[in-house]
Amino acid sequence: MADITRRLGLRHLRGAPTAHIRHHRSGTLVHDGPGLSFWFRPLSAALSEVPVDDRELAMTFHARTSDFQDVSVQATVTYRIADPAVAAARLDFSIDPDTGAWRGTPLEQLGTLLTETAQQHALDVLARTPLSAALADGVAAVRERVAAGLGAEPRLPATGIEVVAVRVMALRPEPEVERALRTPAREQIQQEADRATYERRAVAVERERTIAENELASRIELARREEQLVEQHGANARREAEEQAAADAVRARAEAARSVRLAEAEAERSVKLAEAEAARAVRIARAEAKGARELGAARAEAQAAWLRVHTEAGVDGATTLRALTAGRLAENLPHIDSVTVSPDVLTTLLTRLAPGGSA
Repeated sequence: MADITRRLGLRHLRGAPTAHIRHHRSGTLVHDGPGLSFWFRPLSAALSEVPVDDRELAMTFHARTSDFQDVSVQATVTYRIADPAVAAARLDFSIDPDTGAWRGTPLEQLGTLLTETAQQHALDVLARTPLSAALADGVAAVRERVAAGLGAEPRLPATGIEVVAVRVMALRPEPEVERALRTPAREQIQQEADRATYERRAVAVERERTIAENELASRIELARREEQLVEQHGANARREAEEQAAADAVRARAEAARSVRLAEAEAERSVKLAEAEAARAVRIARAEAKGARELGAARAEAQAAWLRVHTEAGVDGATTLRALTAGRLAENLPHIDSVTVSPDVLTTLLTRLAPGGSA
């Protein structure tokens, strides 16, 4: 939009480099060109502003294929106004001298013209194409047909419009049809995914089997080595037991020999002690016998002396025998601590013991 400034009943217009300004005063073209800047009188000036830059026109429309399926087409047309004078003559690009705004809607008219023309050619090509082919190759076909149709449309050059490019972004069926069309592909993708999953599971099972076989082989080898270890432990235990038994036998023989030697030494010592005791007993017996003989002889001599004394004293034989018997009896009596003798018994005994006493 042009920039218009008010000064003392006059107006000053400053245009943009991408806007073509046409200034008529009283029917005469005064200014014509892009990026102009000038003063004008609003009561006698007729101004037009035609954009000359490239513009993008996005469009979306519906079409029907040969098998009666609705599709939506999304496209973009890039255009520009190549002849501003023709465009200003065919469309209302006049602007308000006070505000610089367009009095009409020229760009909307251009958009309607381009959209309807492009839609006409797209519908023409899609009406003879089945849905499957349209979805497969319809984008390129529609783009080429629309570009060719817009390039051959006589109304566009007559309006001063030049089509720069045509792009078709998407060609979509109805959501239900699109879901139905996606189902086989999804099923195939799912089958491929399932196949990949099954193959992965098969590989995993194979690896697990290999791992299990390796573990089983390891366990078997471990069991075999444990068996060898047990056998080796048994052999070592038997060898140790045999060596211990041999050592015990040697120790037992040594102990037996030592016991025999000790027994022999003890027997020899006992024999020697017995012989010494026997010799000592013989010596003691001999000494006792000798003493007994000597004591007997002494006693006999004493008795004989005693008898001689009694005989020489005139004691009869009976009294002497009684005194001898009493002495022998006293010798053979047990030990008596004390004896109580009454006077009568003592008198009688003394009477009997006195010489010439009655028996």
